[in-house]
Amino acid sequence: MQVNEFFARLWDAYTEVTPQAKRIQALFTARGEAVINDHVAFRTFAQSPIALEKLEPQLTALGYEAYGAFRFENKHLRARCYKHVSEADAPKIFLSELLIDELPANCQAILHGLNKQIPADAVKGPEIFWQKHLWDIPSEADYLTLVEHSEYAAWLSTMGMQANHFTVSINHLEHYPTIEAVNQLLLDEGYALNQVGGLVKGSPALFLEQSSTMADKIEFTFADGATRTIPSCFYEFARRHEMPNGTLFDSFIEGNADKIFDSTNTM
Repeated sequence: MQVNEFFARLWDAYTEVTPQAKRIQALFTARGEAVINDHVAFRTFAQSPIALEKLEPQLTALGYEAYGAFRFENKHLRARCYKHVSEADAPKIFLSELLIDELPANCQAILHGLNKQIPADAVKGPEIFWQKHLWDIPSEADYLTLVEHSEYAAWLSTMGMQANHFTVSINHLEHYPTIEAVNQLLLDEGYALNQVGGLVKGSPALFLEQSSTMADKIEFTFADGATRTIPSCFYEFARRHEMPNGTLFDSFIEGNADKIFDSTNTM
């Protein structure tokens, strides 16, 4: 599969549950902007057939290489980032996984139950990244148990394997060259932004500034027939700054990412 086709398939699945992304892209396009994707992020379960080490070979086959590792103690996550070996303009990829055994026993039981349903050979090709549910839909009670201890776990149990967010590269915008200008446009248009740690995560001094919308909402029916409005996916915006060596910062910052994760919180 070609890289362009991979991201096109991801975008189609992502916008099915994130209609705001299409509207925001159209908003920029109507103002004469070319919207370029900085990176895409995925969530998965450690100690499972779709663990990070199982998924990574699919990215390698697409021409990507790992170049950074991260740990989020409070959220019980670890992550890696990837960039394309030969296509400099290809979006970067951020892949995180939940360390299930660090959660309370009741959450572990729920999540291990989901993971047991995933086929051992689930990862057969790049289409794994938009397969969504590889397990039975959880009950509402199980979902609420997960929400109490890990918003990440609750989101993954309902949304499954798909792009968690796409990211607009502010560096490629002509009329909105700062993150403040982008945020103001979105606020003026009525979009709710993630305010955890402030609207802007990071700073020019850290060489990366990020912001994001709060996730779209969907009506979800649980295994027991209960329905609830839950978060789906969100849209991010990133401005990269030049480092002392004259190159743009191309990695990620744990402090920023930790707050961006909160874009899918239920509250």
